[in-house]
Amino acid sequence: MNIDYTVTALMFPAIPLIMAVYSNRFHTLSGLIRKIHDEYVFEKHTPPEWKQQLINLNDRVKNLRITILFAAFGFLFNMLTVFALYLETYFLARIIFGSCCLSMMVSIIFFIREIQISTRALRLHLSDMDDQFKE
Repeated sequence: MNIDYTVTALMFPAIPLIMAVYSNRFHTLSGLIRKIHDEYVFEKHTPPEWKQQLINLNDRVKNLRITILFAAFGFLFNMLTVFALYLETYFLARIIFGSCCLSMMVSIIFFIREIQISTRALRLHLSDMDDQFKE
């Protein structure tokens, strides 16, 4: 495959857009953690599924950190590809662009995992209402 500026330009709108999605997800998660923290510290309110929620939130934070890290590497590799093309080192540009694509794929895989954990968190959150409905 011949690589030129057009190939790398395809990634430029995608990477910042996906990083915005990740950042919004992180912002929402941090708001949720702050809310739960305030309920615990100020109101001494602890739901029955408290321990599971903490494990779940920790898993989500770890996953999002890795997700954002790999997306950032993808963006960096994309910029390095442009720089390698500028220097006319085409073989190096191919390797770096492959790293960009690989980083983005890893990022998306971790994001899919984060969505699974998030879904599990919602099920956990609804479990207390489910128990009341069964009674």
